[in-house]
Amino acid sequence: MKRKLSVLLVCGAGASSSFMAAKMRVAARSRDIELDVKARSESEVVNFIDDVDAIMIGPHLSVWYEDMKNRYSENCAVILMKKEYYSKLDGDKAIDHLLKELELHDESAKQ
Repeated sequence: MKRKLSVLLVCGAGASSSFMAAKMRVAARSRDIELDVKARSESEVVNFIDDVDAIMIGPHLSVWYEDMKNRYSENCAVILMKKEYYSKLDGDKAIDHLLKELELHDESAKQ
């Protein structure tokens, strides 16, 4: 049985992350990956933290990364999305980054 991944995309107002979430859903379906991805503002993270495998932060909000990593990295992976794929809304590259980071997060949790 494959695992369903749950991801929270964090941005300021929600427009660009909503587009990225849609692109990631399409990319996940084409790869036969079960992915629940929601786009929310930073103030809403606390409402979802217990139910997500990862928080992905828009690169334009890199100033939030360290703080969110300090607050939430014990609960889930905290990932700063890369400008290279975010600016192009490349859902495939975002999924690649997510899967790589989740593997690293799982490894560090085992230690």
